[in-house]
Amino acid sequence: MPTYRFRAFLVALLSVGALFPIADRAAAAAAPSAPSDLHVTSISPTSVTLAWTAATGDPVDYSLSYWPAFGDVGYSQRVGNVTTATVTSGIGPNGQYGFTVQAIDADGHSSTASAALVVVTPANTTGDMTAPTAPGNLTLTGVGPAGAQLTWTASTDDVELTGYYVYLFDGWYVSRYLGTTTGTSFTAPILSTQTGMIRYYVRAHDAAGNLSIASNQVSTTATPPPTPATPCKVSYKTTSDWPGGFVAEVKLTNTATAAVNGWSLLLSLGGDQRVTSSWAAKWAQSGSTVTLTSETWNATIQPGAEVTLGLVGTYAKSNAPATTAALNGTACTLA
Repeated sequence: MPTYRFRAFLVALLSVGALFPIADRAAAAAAPSAPSDLHVTSISPTSVTLAWTAATGDPVDYSLSYWPAFGDVGYSQRVGNVTTATVTSGIGPNGQYGFTVQAIDADGHSSTASAALVVVTPANTTGDMTAPTAPGNLTLTGVGPAGAQLTWTASTDDVELTGYYVYLFDGWYVSRYLGTTTGTSFTAPILSTQTGMIRYYVRAHDAAGNLSIASNQVSTTATPPPTPATPCKVSYKTTSDWPGGFVAEVKLTNTATAAVNGWSLLLSLGGDQRVTSSWAAKWAQSGSTVTLTSETWNATIQPGAEVTLGLVGTYAKSNAPATTAALNGTACTLA
């Protein structure tokens, strides 16, 4: 049987005949009843076999409509005068699909659609093919500089639940994977989308790779609050690099509105460097953290002013630049 693709936003309208006004109420009354008890009888990573209870009203054909979750393309397939059918087109492992079936009589009258059935396909053809239960009660608890704080209730699995995948959906076309967690909370970044809609959902996964049906969606139109201005800015630049050794220039700028009187600058180096000397600052090192403290003559930094420091050192494998900086215990912007 041929399968036809269609845009999923038409599904609801087509199933109730909203796009095409019914010209004859008598014809509507004569349409078959909706099929009932739509259910799965067999499933694999690439196929779903469905069955249903026949409609009344002398149907001669049935039409299956189905659409992958989190996308705008769906499928329609005429299957004949039967009460079971297997669909394969557009079906893939760990996919989530919504199915409905309609009855059609000899005059072309279509019933209303059956109740929708949501199905998730397994990851594999053998072994554990049972998906975890869907995460429940996904909730947006707040929005902060790091993103949207999400929580949900735990899923269960018949063998071994291993964690959760978190996604962002643009409400129409695209679903993006954001990350994984073994707990029931996650801070999701707020990203721009083509539609401007930001919706999150979660799927559980088990040890066999099966994914659950998705949780409910939560949305936000908020943007994270701006990161508070830091009182300092630090630039770290390697000015000389040779096998096993380096020289680096560090510039510390006071971006606050008050002068700094006496300072201690902590740098987290990104490689395995060991500092051997410095200029314009005293130095000490513990692991990858280098502490630079002011000399008497540069202890005061006026607002908007900067001091330039230098490091000389060695390394074995990596001379990666500094990854964080903090002035007198407060984080600096690292340029």
